[in-house]
Formats: sequence, C-alpha cells, structure tokens
Amino acid sequence: MSYLTQLAAKKVLVIGGGTTGKSLIHFLTDQKIDFRVIDEKIKEIAGLEIYSEVPVGFAPNLAIVSPGWKPEHPLIRELHSQGVEIIGELDFAWLLKEELNPKQRWVAVTGTNGKTTTVQMLESIISSSKLNGIACGNVGLPVVEAVTDPNKYEILALELSSFQIAWSQLARYEAVAILNIAQDHIDWHGSFANYSAAKIKLLEMSECAILNLGDPEIILQSVNWTGRKIFFGLDTPQTGELGLVEEILVDRAFVVQSDSAEVIADLSDISPTVPHNISNALAAAGLALALGIAHPVVKAGFRKFKLDHHRLEIVMNSNEISWVNDSKATNPHAATAALLSHLSNIWIAGGLAKGAQMEDLVKRCAPRMKAAILIGTDRELIAEALAKFAPQVEIFRVDTAADGAQLMDSVVECAKKIAKPGDTVLLAPACASMDQFNSYAQRGDYFANSVRKLVQ
Repeated sequence: MSYLTQLAAKKVLVIGGGTTGKSLIHFLTDQKIDFRVIDEKIKEIAGLEIYSEVPVGFAPNLAIVSPGWKPEHPLIRELHSQGVEIIGELDFAWLLKEELNPKQRWVAVTGTNGKTTTVQMLESIISSSKLNGIACGNVGLPVVEAVTDPNKYEILALELSSFQIAWSQLARYEAVAILNIAQDHIDWHGSFANYSAAKIKLLEMSECAILNLGDPEIILQSVNWTGRKIFFGLDTPQTGELGLVEEILVDRAFVVQSDSAEVIADLSDISPTVPHNISNALAAAGLALALGIAHPVVKAGFRKFKLDHHRLEIVMNSNEISWVNDSKATNPHAATAALLSHLSNIWIAGGLAKGAQMEDLVKRCAPRMKAAILIGTDRELIAEALAKFAPQVEIFRVDTAADGAQLMDSVVECAKKIAKPGDTVLLAPACASMDQFNSYAQRGDYFANSVRKLVQ
C-alpha cells in the first residue's frame, strides 16, 4: 500500500503553526486528510482554527512536528504515551519523496555559521548546470513544498538546523557538508555536547561528507565515522582534500588519479573574498562535485552568485567609514567571522544569546574592536566578557526605544559620534533578535534604513 493511501486513512495532528506548519496545512488540505493544528501562540491561520491542545473528540494516530518543538515537550510526551506515531517534518517529506519522486537526490548543509550562504552558492551552481534543483529547508521553501512542487526537482539542496536533524531518522543524502560546530541553541539542546551530537548525526544519513579541516569539534566527532570523508580548508590540499593554492581553489578529491588536481575556481570568483566565505565556497564545491557537476560549471555558479541580504552587506561607505549589516550573525561564531573580516570595528551587538557564551569571541576579536554598542536582553553577557578580556574597548549601552526603528536610530547616532576614517560600523549581534525585533531581517533592515537616513 502506498504511503499516500495509508495517510488518507489517518487522523493527523500538525504540531506548530509557523512556516513549516503552514506548508503541512496546505498539503494535507489538498489531500483532503483529516487534521488539526496545535500551536501555543497562533490562534488562527487563514480562517483555520488553531488549538492549544489536542481538541476533545479528535484521536490522532499521526503527529507531524515542526522542528522548533523540543522532543521532551509535555504534549509530545503525552502523545508518545498514547502510542501516537510521531514524525518530524523532514522525515515526512522524505516519505512523500520516496513515493512522488523516488529518483530525486538530496544533499544537505549544516553548521553553526554559513549554512545559508553555502546552500545558496550550491543552488547557483546547480542552476548553472543542466540539472533541475533548488535550495530549501531552513532557506526558501519548506522541504514538504519542495518535494511536492510540480517542477519535480531532480536535486534538493537542504539547509538543515540542528533541530531538523535531531528530529530526523529516515532521510538519506547523496552527500552532506558540516561547516563548523560552535556554541549555539544550548537552550534548546540542553548542552553543547547534545548540540554537537545533533550536527554530527547527519553523518549517519550519508556515505559521503564534506568536512571542515579547520574545525576541531568536527574532526573529533567524525573520527569513528567510516564513510567517505572529503576535508576542505584554506591551505594547500593533500590527496582527497579541497583547498587553496595561492589564488586558486583546488580539488584533489574528485579527480581521476589520486596524484592529480583540478582547478575549481579563482579567488576572484568568490565575493566577498574573506576567509569564512572561501570556506563556504569550498564546501559548496564539494557537494556539487559529489553530485557529478563539472568543475567549469562550479566556477560559473560562483561567478554569478551574490550574497543574500544581512550577510556582510555594505550599506554605505561615507567619509572612509564603512557601515556593514551582518544581522544574520545570530551567534558568537558568526559574529567572530564578521569581526575578523574588518580591521577596526565599532561593534553593534546584543539580543537573545540562546545560552551561548561570549568569552571566546571577545578574546579572539579584541584586537579588532574599537568600541561596542550594546542592545537587548543579554547585552550584559557581552559587557562582562569585554570588561574581562578587552578592557580597552569602550562600551556604550543603548536602551530600548519605543520600537525597533527608533532603537536603531539611536544606535546609529551613537556610532556616528565614535567612528573615524578607517573604521567599520558593524552590526553583527552574536544573538537572536526576537527580544526587540520580529526577525534578524527586520533588525538588519532597520539598521540599514537608519544609516541611509542619518549618515551623510
């Protein structure tokens, strides 16, 4: 019996009414399946009633969970105790794919930082080839929408969070890339060890992995994995690796003979040419080569790729001062990469730290910090780290205004008084945004708007 036929006979509970939940609602409605939706905050979606608990009289036998929900949530524990089948959205999409488009190939990218850029680079490479593919998951379409799309994509390039991987058991990939593992989402996972284990779990779902040679946690956690390991790094590559030789990205892994090498691209094909972005490019190239895409096509994909908004986005250069929006830097690891991309930073930081610590960031980046402008709920975590490890960095606190737009006006006015020629005013908060903004995108937009309005 097909999975869709089995599904038609089930009563389904959709847990979570966000982006993932909405894609599930759309699919289940089209399939005329009996379902209800539970969310702790949303009351209604397009006229559909949303419940805060399992409605009386509805006895589900399948629950599809959005990835932000913790496995130990009381509702999910209760469903387990009742014998309800519980599945994450990613695995549900995999089961649909196996029936609707069984030849579709999946590759995946995860990491604390750089996931979106890497998977979008890969999408650009795929679009430069003759293959029909799309980036999805944590970026673009939810996976269920990509699987059920009439385009019948040959390849899905999935950006996966630790939450999605933690919920997944069934999905299988042609190749996966793990970019880096640093402190993030400790509040959800409970510990760094659990967070790291969720990322590394992706190895169990593939026979080929593209791994960052410069990340100690990845090296340590992957040592016992027996699949094909392709390491990438910014040094001259050894046999079986991807790397950098002077101004050229070089492949010594996907070659006919072990002692040969192929040119992937020139450094000038990668923009911006900063270390972490070159690493992202090497990871994207590794996944593309694992899919059988030729080296010249990879190069063409890089040449036409442009970074997304809120990622080292230059808002303005004025009076030899650069104003840069990296609002997507929502954890210390991402903020570190942004700070190290510039020599003298007026650093705008703060928000919700999600359990992460700031000491390592400050110790590593202190020589490149001139001043710090702190906002948000957990700003004192950053202030304490600065006082301890970078006491020479002057701290300015900007208190909550009537709304996020006014707050950013105040931040920019403060930065204007401090910045001198040669400085970079960098929004790289190292924290999530939801204490003062709707999203990192809104935070970045407000910053850019304030800069354009107030800086001459």
